[in-house]
Amino acid sequence: MSLIGMHKLELDTPALLIELDKLESNIERMANYFKTVNAELRPHLKTHKTPMLAHKQIAAGAIGITCAKLGEAEAVIHAGIRDVLVANQIIGRQKIARLVNLAKQSEIMVAVDNAQNVTDISDAAAAKGVTIRILVEVNTGMNRCGVEPGQPALDLARHVLRSPHLKFEGLMGYEGHTVAKPNYAEREAAARQSVQLLVETKHCLEKHGVAVSIMSGGGTGTFSITGSVPEMTEVQAGSYVFMDATYRNVDGVGEHFACALTVLATVVSRPTPERIIVDTGLKVLAKEFGIPQPVGIEGVEMTGLSEEHGKMNANASVSLTPGDKLEILPTHCCTTVNLHDRYYGIRDGIVESVWDIAARGKSQ
Repeated sequence: MSLIGMHKLELDTPALLIELDKLESNIERMANYFKTVNAELRPHLKTHKTPMLAHKQIAAGAIGITCAKLGEAEAVIHAGIRDVLVANQIIGRQKIARLVNLAKQSEIMVAVDNAQNVTDISDAAAAKGVTIRILVEVNTGMNRCGVEPGQPALDLARHVLRSPHLKFEGLMGYEGHTVAKPNYAEREAAARQSVQLLVETKHCLEKHGVAVSIMSGGGTGTFSITGSVPEMTEVQAGSYVFMDATYRNVDGVGEHFACALTVLATVVSRPTPERIIVDTGLKVLAKEFGIPQPVGIEGVEMTGLSEEHGKMNANASVSLTPGDKLEILPTHCCTTVNLHDRYYGIRDGIVESVWDIAARGKSQ
């Protein structure tokens, strides 16, 4: 049975819904911002994990796509997208073999922070007869991956330049420790301090004769901060496409982008007037940023999630009964998406499209 043309409340649950008008507005708003600055947009696939949406972002002006994992890159490259950055380290023989094979079908680029890894990728690329584009990742304060700014980054860049079948493109950093600070002034100060480390590293490399073409970084929480730095050439924002309850409260972001993603739930039990149980638990809703909450219904609060159930407290006057449906706003869109197999695109309450989440679970 085709679901197209069905009212959203007729869908079986749990169901991951996209309000298409809001989605399209978010894509357009972000694209319009990047028409005003030097940097360009390379949106992160890890949020929506869907080639269809990546194509929409590129059609709106994005220069390419950022992926967190090689499996995500395979999904979008197989869907016809060529300019793809894997903003992560590709380590080990199996993954490097996949990487160099993708280079036959794309202009793939990858982050590195280790000299041996550079050598391993170079050897594999030489054997395959391809060239791999390389960004040296710099630790700008998140203390995750990345070489230290300055001389260590210069040393690694030189190693890339000496390596056959690799093309050194530039630098990458991520001020991820700043992106969710709710207060704009605090976030701006922290982000600019972080990005400045990347800028100073660029100047260090150029002083020593190493050209830096690409400066990549940023996220939804810092798109207008990092994006306004003249030296930055691309920003890897992802969550803006859907937003969530966390980013909604981030000053300078929440007022620009609409929450387009919800999970449709069914009330499965109301054992007491004050307790409502829905069929959306940990297997369909992420909670690392807090417990998600229903939208559009007063007097109801979700208080806990188990594997298959969401527990809600309710005013006795709330009329929800078993079989009724309601929508829940995720607190983290990226990890919630990864729990679902497909989206239901909704316009004016009606199912307009159904899209498989092609890169769902692609963690390798």
